[in-house]
Amino acid sequence: MLELNKKEDIRLGLHRSDYMLDAATNQLYQIELNTISSSFPGLSCLVTELHRNLLNHYGKHLGLDSQRVPGNTAVSRYAEALAKAWKEYNDSSSVVMMVVQPEERNIYINISIYSHCDKVKNSMCSSGRAVAVIYFRSGYSPNDYPSELEWRARLLMEKSSAIKCPSISYHLVGTKKIQQELAKPNVLERFLDSKDDIEKLRKCFAGLWSLDDSDIVNNVVEKPELFVLKPQREGGGNNIYGEAVRDTLLQLQQDGSKGLAAYILMQRIFPTSSPTHLVRDGVCHQDPAVSELGVYGAYLRNKDKVIMNDQCGYLMRTKVSTSNEGGVAAGFAVLDSIYLT
Repeated sequence: MLELNKKEDIRLGLHRSDYMLDAATNQLYQIELNTISSSFPGLSCLVTELHRNLLNHYGKHLGLDSQRVPGNTAVSRYAEALAKAWKEYNDSSSVVMMVVQPEERNIYINISIYSHCDKVKNSMCSSGRAVAVIYFRSGYSPNDYPSELEWRARLLMEKSSAIKCPSISYHLVGTKKIQQELAKPNVLERFLDSKDDIEKLRKCFAGLWSLDDSDIVNNVVEKPELFVLKPQREGGGNNIYGEAVRDTLLQLQQDGSKGLAAYILMQRIFPTSSPTHLVRDGVCHQDPAVSELGVYGAYLRNKDKVIMNDQCGYLMRTKVSTSNEGGVAAGFAVLDSIYLT
């Protein structure tokens, strides 16, 4: 795509930025920014509605107020962004195409977004029409490209005039390496003029390092429990924690610079835990649990005109404090809601 130097006039991004509350500093630190297949905008809204409804009925007995659970409009705002992108394509007979994995388990997000796309639902399933928007619900894992055919299909989509959500360049912006590069001194200044905005963003950055920093690598070998080793992967279950950080790092050093370049190091966040009742397979357990907040966002631009740049709702995930990973689909966490105090 770099060789083609293809210009994309219309850009659409459906993001989710994930945060954890650090117990030591009481500061929200960014865990990652998702730019492809941001999950659960539909189910997160349903969970919020469920919790509000339960508190409307039983809140007085629990001493809780349903109005303290903030509303969640993630799925309708995502659908709105897709509809606006379709409109910018300016072909009323065109369709929106979702690219999904075979035997998709998380199918309900596709159904929920489809049901909210009132402006485009009459043309989404029609055949023989131009594709206005390609919404990637897959394409982020090596497993999505088992043969050369899948790579050719991705290239064909990238070359097309359709609006990609995301395009390959937009996709790569969400990698851990870009997150680490943005945290370097004087990098944010290239993109933002306001010193206040730059300061606010930097406060959300945890410690992030490349593996060519020998001092930090030595610190990791001595205290691996304070760091997380992250590859350029999405979908949950890929990060490395604890003693495995040291072992993997030493192995990567033996393998050479190419292996080291595939990872970044991140400061490990230790959030405050709370006693929580969790039910699994019909059995209730009380365990200390921690939560991770995801903030959905939508960005749509046509050339220099910004059409949408909005916060769109939230995702709250809760897991037992002993679990390293936080993915719901991967089986590590459950969907939850915010309760404001």
